[in-house]
Amino acid sequence: MAQAKLAELLLRRKELEGKVRQLHNVQQSDMAEFKVARVKVHEGIDEVKAQVPKVTMNQVTASHDWYAKQLRLCDAAIQRANWETDVEIGEDVMADYIEPPALTDEPVKTF
Repeated sequence: MAQAKLAELLLRRKELEGKVRQLHNVQQSDMAEFKVARVKVHEGIDEVKAQVPKVTMNQVTASHDWYAKQLRLCDAAIQRANWETDVEIGEDVMADYIEPPALTDEPVKTF
């Protein structure tokens, strides 16, 4: 099992989220435009030219699934570190705000 710094995992998670979002929105129509052209070569003989996709939806789905899995694993590692790591903080960081008692009843002096 490899080791990584938490900061590296946070950056990797952001990168993976972008890739998953990008692949999630790919549609079959986005991968190639089907064009068929029929050209007369000679009387009675036609030449047919067609453009076909270079990537199948299965390939896009497989890469989306792979990146989504990596994102889930990255999130799990971050959450594990979150629950297992104690962080030093000031004593009042987790406290609620308490309004201090009035210091004086005298009006504020202006200069």
